Amino acid sequence: MTDDTSLQDQIDDATFDFTIGDSKVALSKLTALSAANPNSFETWHALTEIYFSEGRFDDALSAGDQAHALKPNDIHINTSLSRIWVERGDKDKAEYYGAQARMLGWKDELKSPPEKDTI
Repeated sequence: MTDDTSLQDQIDDATFDFTIGDSKVALSKLTALSAANPNSFETWHALTEIYFSEGRFDDALSAGDQAHALKPNDIHINTSLSRIWVERGDKDKAEYYGAQARMLGWKDELKSPPEKDTI
């Protein structure tokens, strides 16, 4: 794991394990990656999503908080945190992160010039 490409390849490999139904292997790989690369947003976000999918909301929140600390202006982690808080039953926090995600989406839209209609 000396460069970002190899790290991303390893994250992708773990994500593939999850998609073929091997959550235990995926989580093992990602947990090791997060320990070796604690500043890897992508690793923490992947952990967040897999924990969420597994119904492990405390673990998902912990990983999501790590990812959010690294990239607080990422639309996807704010959306993930909103979903986690919905599952945990905290409407206020769910709405907060959902609103953050929407605002970030709007900011992103404003950066892109509108497309012209062509006939």
